[in-house]
Formats: sequence, structure tokens, C-alpha cells
Amino acid sequence: MSIARERQPSLRRALLVWLLLPLVVLIPLTAALIYGLALSPALDALDRALTDTAVALAQIVEVHDGRVTLPLSEQTARALRADLVDETVFAVGDGGSRLLGGNASLLRLAPSVQAGQWRFFEATLDGKPVRAAAHGLRCGEPPSQVCAIVVAETLGKRAAAERAALLAALVGATALALPLVVLAMLAVNRAMRPLGRAAAEVESLTPQRLASIDARGVPREVASFVYALNRLLARLRDAAAAQRAFVSDAAHQLRTPLAVMRVETAQALATPHPQELHPALERLHAAAERGARLAQQLLALARTEGMALDPTQRPQRLDLSRLAAGIADRWLQPSLDAGQDLGFELEPAWVEGYPVLLEELLGNLVHNAIEHAGPGARITVRTLTHEGCARLSVEDEGRGVPAEELELLWQRFRRGREARGTGSGLGLAIVADIARLHGASVALEPGEQGRGLRVQVRFPPTNVT
Repeated sequence: MSIARERQPSLRRALLVWLLLPLVVLIPLTAALIYGLALSPALDALDRALTDTAVALAQIVEVHDGRVTLPLSEQTARALRADLVDETVFAVGDGGSRLLGGNASLLRLAPSVQAGQWRFFEATLDGKPVRAAAHGLRCGEPPSQVCAIVVAETLGKRAAAERAALLAALVGATALALPLVVLAMLAVNRAMRPLGRAAAEVESLTPQRLASIDARGVPREVASFVYALNRLLARLRDAAAAQRAFVSDAAHQLRTPLAVMRVETAQALATPHPQELHPALERLHAAAERGARLAQQLLALARTEGMALDPTQRPQRLDLSRLAAGIADRWLQPSLDAGQDLGFELEPAWVEGYPVLLEELLGNLVHNAIEHAGPGARITVRTLTHEGCARLSVEDEGRGVPAEELELLWQRFRRGREARGTGSGLGLAIVADIARLHGASVALEPGEQGRGLRVQVRFPPTNVT
């Protein structure tokens, strides 16, 4: 079952995949966008710093009598090259092959520029990669003469800007991805919660409890399935009700002729009759007794199932000791007729349950003990409260039941191999159904010192005091 369930497609997994798969694509794209948006202004600012240096050099260039000069003092040159991170170099040419100032190697690397034109480029200067800006300045004679001003710096600040932009992209993408992933998982869990609740309700259904599934909060796409399931459950309840009604009606119809048969056979046995008919009359009377008992148990079974399936039935608060004391007289005479000692050890034991069914449960246990314990046996009915849980037990000192047969006795119409009396094998099955309806557990175990049989019913805790 578990292997088949694992192979079934998972709606939760499908929702998470379709929600998270786009994030796998969109988050890297978002990171790239953040990286580009953060890096571009930083690089532009660094390029503007190069242009500022070039503009400063352009202000120093002088033209006298058609001759271009760069009256640049060493102090000014050091100020133009000053930088805490990178090495800054510059070069100024007169438009021909003459260097007016700066680094001649840089001037040779510069592309040609027109007057007023700016060109940015990467190059390698003295074995180091640099970023450079070249500017064309109209100077000298003839008017078409263009001086080249080139400013370059190493890539330290740019590398730092790239690292900062990359870090910002990663932090931004992570800050975006984590909430989205968490929100997606929370959204899926929230959407699946009504389904889980409905599944739990379906899982809790039993043949004795076929309540409709609560469709509140269930998504509309699944609500139609829940409604269809509720209609199916309604049909099952109707079918179960019809079956119970049939069993109840049949048992009721059988009770009258069986009662007449019991009375008639009892009278026939009590009045003078041919001796050769006596065994037949005894068998007939025993069959009538057994049939009457069976009809009574069928009615009890139908009543138990009816209360389990009827939502209008509400349990009551009651004390098991009082319930047992109230029906004690009913069983004293049968136990005396069987030559047995029926005793009661009753302490307060509060439960929430159905009095009629609990009386039936106790009656079945006492009847079984009287039927099977044998003459001279002691039968004890006990009620008590242990660790907040009510307990009811019926113990006899009869021959008991072999250990391998104990669990089989809970089956309907199943009797032990050495069973006596006229029982039908329904008594313990009815006890188990009534106990299950009350949320109680029931166990068969040997009596004290391994003698006889003890049936113990343990009820769940209750707030009743």
C-alpha cells in the first residue's frame, strides 16, 4: 500500500514545482539585472573621473603664436595622478607625433579622435590592464589641428565596484528568493490544509461512522469531489439504515412466535406428558430459548449500529456503579438457578455514554459468565476509576478459555470449542461494538491466579466528577 501511494502523483509536489520552477529562472535574471543596474552607475562615475582629469588637462593646454604647449608643473602632475587605489597616467599630444606631456606609451595606444570627441577603451600599459579615456581638443594652427588628451588608470576601483555589484546582486536575489520560496510553501500548505483535513475525516470513517465530510474551506476544484463523496456516504447510510431496519423488524417479528414457543414448551414440560416425548420437548424448549436470545441480541446489534450512525444521539453522563446496581436484580435469579455466586464490587466510575447500550454491554458480559462459568462458580462485577479512566470488569472462576481462542471470540457467531449454554456467539461481538462506540477498549484475559475469565472494559478519561 505504501509503495503504491509513493508512486501516485503528488498535488503538493506539482504545485511547488510549478511555483518554484519559474523562480529558478527568474531569480538569476533578477540577480543579473541588479548586478547590471548597480555596476553601470559605478563604472560611469569612474569614467567621469577620467573625463574630469582630461578636462583639467585641456584647461592647461596653451597655444602661443601657433605653438601648443602644456605648462604643467610637477606639483600639478602629481595632483592629477594622485589616487589611493589605482595608478593614474595621462598623455597629451599636439596632434602630430610630439608629446606635450605625460606617458608616451599611453599616447601611442590611444585611438584617433576628432575635435570634441570622447572615446573610452581598455588597453595594457606596462603589463597592467587599464581603462582609458581619449579626448580630442582643437588647438593650434591650422584650425583642423586636434590635440589628443588621454587619461588612464588601472582597474582596482572597477574590480571593487564589480565585487560590490555582485554582492548586491546576490544579496538582493537571496532576499527576494527566500521570502518567495517561503511564501510559496506556505501558500501550498495553506491550500492543501483543507484537503488534508478532508482526507483525515475520510480516514476516520468506519462502517459505524459514515458522517459527511465538512466541505468548508475546501477549494472549489475539489469541493465537487467532496460533494460526490458525501452523496455516496449518504447512500451508504441509507443502505445501512435499511439493513438495520430489516434486522430490527425481523427480530421483532421473531420475538412473538419465539416467546409463544418458549411458554408452550415450558408448559408442556411442566404438565404430564409421555416420557418418550420429554427429550424432544427439552430440545425444543432449548431451541426456543436460544432463538429468543438471538433475536434479543440482533435487536441490540441493530440498536448499537443505529446510535453509532445517528448524529442526533448524544451520550449522557452516568456512573457505571449506579448502572450496575440498577440492573443487579435482573441477574441474581439466573445466577442462583445456575448454582453460582454473583457478587458486585462497585466504586464510582463516571463515563459519557448511552445508558441503554451500556446496560446491554453489561448484560451480555454477565449472561456469558452465567452461561459458561458452570455450577459453583463465583462471578464478580467490578467498577472503579484508575488514573482518571473508568473501568468495568466481569470476572468468573469457571474453566476459562484457551489462550489461542481468546481473540477469535470477538468475531460474530464465534463460540469457543468448549462453550456451554445456548449462546449464539453474538454477545462479545456486541460488547466490542458498544465499547468501540464509547471510545473504550475491551480485553479478554485470565482471571486471578489464572482461573476463569475476566472481561475488562477501559473507558477514555472524562471530565465528569
